[in-house]
Amino acid sequence: MQESMRNYIHAGLIHFMAFPATTKGEGPVLETIDRVARDTYFDAIEITHIADAAVRSTVRDHLSQSAMRVYYGCQPRLLGAGANVNAVDEDARQAAMAIIRDGIDEAYALGCLGFGFLSGKYKEEEKDQAYAQLMKSVNEMCDYAAAKGDMKVALEVFDYDVDKCSLIGPAPLARKFAEEACARNSNFGLMVDLSHLPLLHEGPEESLVPVAPYIIHAHIGNAVRPELPSETPAYGDAHPRFGFPGGANNVKELAEFLRVLIQVGYLKKGAPRTVSFEVKPFGDEDPEMVIANAKRTLNAAWELV
Repeated sequence: MQESMRNYIHAGLIHFMAFPATTKGEGPVLETIDRVARDTYFDAIEITHIADAAVRSTVRDHLSQSAMRVYYGCQPRLLGAGANVNAVDEDARQAAMAIIRDGIDEAYALGCLGFGFLSGKYKEEEKDQAYAQLMKSVNEMCDYAAAKGDMKVALEVFDYDVDKCSLIGPAPLARKFAEEACARNSNFGLMVDLSHLPLLHEGPEESLVPVAPYIIHAHIGNAVRPELPSETPAYGDAHPRFGFPGGANNVKELAEFLRVLIQVGYLKKGAPRTVSFEVKPFGDEDPEMVIANAKRTLNAAWELV
């Protein structure tokens, strides 16, 4: 496309994925967030739990100075604790909700515009119960978030049979759930991710068109093709760089994803929306190289849109 990408996209970076040493809220959190904030390619950043209160306060100040759009990802906290917001066991669900509520508090303290989470694993014979538990959790977290401000709550669509094996899930179920949840909660929506499409066995139109009215956030990245052996490096939900051996997504696939996001109305000229890179260094790869790779890939893909 000849028009500026800036007319359509706020380019973002999932900080804790690009710099995995910070995933647990420790390590070089401030230094690496500052590096992203100083990079004018990025208009948005997604962060997660920051353990040190003083660092958290400084991060808020620096991101406020940068004028970046800031989002909070609770996914690492849920996954790291083995927590499940759709657990059939009510005590287990409540434990997950305690993490969610703490995450919402932290997200507001950091000045975040949106809060992301994922559904948990489920047993096929308990799928209806898990669905009901997820709806209960979403209603509770949306109420909790709405009582504190206007931050949006986004359920990220994950694979259901490869790696995370989350309830939500394939596009038809994601649409059904979002339709019901949005009927009650005006601050709820879905987060879609190019990285997850191969793992969902769906193409861009198959994955995005059914849920188009409910998309409020988008990620872009790569995944190793799920039909390869499971021992393949970076197999599963590992978000390797674009061009990684065995990867399913590169310039052409990213361009098609962006075309469909425009087609369904998520991306509109003159009203840019956030699209964030979810890329992770594999092994001893350098995070800065992986980020540079992602920028070049997006620049090249935009020319094909």
